[in-house]
Amino acid sequence: MTDMSDHDRTSYDTDVVIVGLGPAGGTAALALATYGIRVHAVSMFPWVANSPRAHITNQRAVEVLRDLGVEDEARKYATPWDQMGDTLFTTSLAGEEIVRMQTWGTGARYGDYLAGSPCAMLDIPQPLMEPVLIKNAAERGAVISFHTEYLDHSQDEDGVTVRLRDVRSGTEFIQRARFLLGFDGARSKIAEQIGLPFEGELARAGTAYIRFNADLSKYVAHRPSILHWIFNSKAGFGEIGMGLLRAIKPWDQWIAGWGFDMAQGEPDVSDDVVLEQIRTLVGDPQLDIEIVSRSFWYVNQQWAEHYQSGRVFCGGDAVHRHPPSSGLGSNTSMQDAFNLAWKIAYAVKGYAGPGLLESYSPERVPVGKQIVTRANQSRKDYAGLREWFDHDSDDPVAAGLVKLKDPSPEGGALRERLYEALEVKNSEFNAQGVELNQRYASCAVVPDPDAGKEVWARDRELYLQATTRPGAKLPHAWLVGADGTRISTLDVTGKGQMTLLTGIGGQAWKRAAAKLDLPFLRTVVVGEPGTLDPYGYWRQVRDIDEAGALLVRPDGYIAWRHSAPVWDDTEALTSLENALTAVLDHSASDNGNPSGTDEPQYSTRAVPIIVPHVTAEDAAPATTTVEGENS
Repeated sequence: MTDMSDHDRTSYDTDVVIVGLGPAGGTAALALATYGIRVHAVSMFPWVANSPRAHITNQRAVEVLRDLGVEDEARKYATPWDQMGDTLFTTSLAGEEIVRMQTWGTGARYGDYLAGSPCAMLDIPQPLMEPVLIKNAAERGAVISFHTEYLDHSQDEDGVTVRLRDVRSGTEFIQRARFLLGFDGARSKIAEQIGLPFEGELARAGTAYIRFNADLSKYVAHRPSILHWIFNSKAGFGEIGMGLLRAIKPWDQWIAGWGFDMAQGEPDVSDDVVLEQIRTLVGDPQLDIEIVSRSFWYVNQQWAEHYQSGRVFCGGDAVHRHPPSSGLGSNTSMQDAFNLAWKIAYAVKGYAGPGLLESYSPERVPVGKQIVTRANQSRKDYAGLREWFDHDSDDPVAAGLVKLKDPSPEGGALRERLYEALEVKNSEFNAQGVELNQRYASCAVVPDPDAGKEVWARDRELYLQATTRPGAKLPHAWLVGADGTRISTLDVTGKGQMTLLTGIGGQAWKRAAAKLDLPFLRTVVVGEPGTLDPYGYWRQVRDIDEAGALLVRPDGYIAWRHSAPVWDDTEALTSLENALTAVLDHSASDNGNPSGTDEPQYSTRAVPIIVPHVTAEDAAPATTTVEGENS
């Protein structure tokens, strides 16, 4: 082992060390490599996730994939949108349906979802998503090391010294980096070492998960859905109080899940018990089943109140720990990484001052707290769907069904309450607002003094409210490109650059940006060839004058806007310089060189990196815990 004191404090083996290669770590590695940053990403495991874990991939996460150029590749491995729901609530797959709902925006809300994003929702199990991220990161220059355990780190004003261990040989080695990113999961060693403050509780409920193979196409192909909730007295424990059948791969790879009483310890999951339970949930006592794995997971309700300590940042499950209800886990983790990656890249390249990195926690902590709260509330919201159970009977479901179907006024009232409870579940299964309505308030966002307080026209959790207010995500609108095909406003922004977005009347803004000649700033003039607005869709959502301007960050969020028209070149130049200086904590006049000299602020000298090698033979599944049903 090399002693840390022997390593030169100011020489860097790499720009960034990433610990963890789940959705957050994989996204960070891909984004940083795409931006030209040297990155070394490590995982103590021999390969990617060995169980289905997270799978729902919402529109915002797919937008991240789109920006990073891997959307089409990911789509090849996904269950497509039109196969993701209806979601069934039934006595068994073969038995009587109780209610059914169109989920993930596939029903009456379909138009809202289509209008809100150029991207469809997808269902991509984590073992299929992670290789897409990691492979492309490696192809773009990231160094990827499996079998590599993070031990500890020390940091100083110049960088971070990270101590790692080759799991197979036991050899310890160090990496000197500018930044360390801890995306090392819900048991994050890095979050613990830097003393992140947490609120909430861990392991407040337990669930058994059994992965199995069986051909269930005759029960589901005519009513495709990735989630099937089973009202069954043998799987009715806990907050949800229903069994689950989740499709991994339509329609022959599955997970069966049910709650258990943690006070009684882990439940019996022997072959006989599991086979009987699955056959009961399916409603086929002769079903041919291959059991693949058994696991338990626990319901967490915990979030960090801060994500950073100096040059060390955490994200993903390391800072927000929650059940998979609402399908927010991997999506939020990927967005944490996407938010942070461009800021790290700008700091490394000298485009931004240290203040930009201070915007990470203020922007992402509220989102983390929100999704922890939402996911746990979604579990509690199942209670109304069980109100018709007859708990005084030996079989509450069978006896309750009699009451539910009773043509009496009492039966009618019970049915009405059931549909009201079903409507509540839109907040889990059709909550486009939860997924896309995040608003950032930080030093990397310049408020619009004339905007006033935002008024929400519809339910903020259910419905997307697109706006160009600073701190909001850039609205999607279809434009027409140079070849006559449709392109989104999201397609002409991002890609690691700041974007000055204006209209044909905004020539003063265009000239101002040209005069600054910044390597990280592009200008997009809507209405010029390549970005035509023949539909007028952009005009409908831009909220500013055609000769006004928006400054859009690399992550697609609006940093600043000038709503009124500007015709004077000097006014445009001054306004744009001031906005860039405020957002990046760095004077635009330095042209990406904060030292003010001809030399770059940071050395880009290549330094050999000691990396444990992984072979195909090493890539055997590791034993881990399944994350959950619809994260």
